[in-house]
Amino acid sequence: MNQVVATSKVEYSGARRHRARALLAIGACLIGLVGSTSAGAHGDVTPQAVDTSSLPKLGEGWREENPFRANEAAVKVGTSAYNQNCARCHGLEAISGGIAPDLRKLDNDCATTRDPGKKAACVKDNDNYFLTTVRHGRTRNGAVYMPPFEGTFDQEAIWAIKAYLETRRDKPF
Repeated sequence: MNQVVATSKVEYSGARRHRARALLAIGACLIGLVGSTSAGAHGDVTPQAVDTSSLPKLGEGWREENPFRANEAAVKVGTSAYNQNCARCHGLEAISGGIAPDLRKLDNDCATTRDPGKKAACVKDNDNYFLTTVRHGRTRNGAVYMPPFEGTFDQEAIWAIKAYLETRRDKPF
């Protein structure tokens, strides 16, 4: 009986330590998200450059729609870029832990639209929303929820990340 009680206490204290560590990690991330206006807010991590040399150049003007949709080379580049720059907030494999939006759900409204014209308009609107968010970031009431990546990522990198996210959709088309 004493052995069972001792085991129970060890399991309880281990679970308690695990919860405390998780809460500290979440708290540190939230403090960073609210307390800074730079990418350093996300754990003092410098945004990583994205090698897009294997992708076609898209030119100076920003595209309105993802030109790399279903492009396997872009998905490969986007996977690496996402893991290095986005996963710390949006979760590994785009599965959010609740701090930032779950990007697998980004196109859910489009997936359930039956009309082809409305679906195309929905996809274009989502592409625009994604591009604008990544380029300019998101701020609410003076608090930075996502830093801007324009100047860090070129449009090839941004669209490659979107191509990767399209492979992770919650509701496939």
